[in-house]
Amino acid sequence: MASAPSGVLLRLHVVPGSSKAMFPAGYNEWRRCLEIKVAGEAKDNKANEDVLATLAGFFHCSSKDLRIVSGEKSREKTVLLVNMRLDAVLKKLEERVHGP
Repeated sequence: MASAPSGVLLRLHVVPGSSKAMFPAGYNEWRRCLEIKVAGEAKDNKANEDVLATLAGFFHCSSKDLRIVSGEKSREKTVLLVNMRLDAVLKKLEERVHGP
């Protein structure tokens, strides 16, 4: 995760074809990124659409405020959270992991 001029860059490892969407679904120490599980398969852009929809639900924003900036055809993705601040993203993730 890193701050960017237009928002926050979030590195993800995507697990497509899961029975239930989940974010964060853990931390992949080997890849050094958060995991996200989505129901969509990695066909016809379904997994990417589910990634954006799941993140939008988690961060309470529109999927239009999220952009896949790298890894569109890979399980390793970098998503730009437009107009979000790093401290707000970290707080939201900490609340999920440790509770409010």
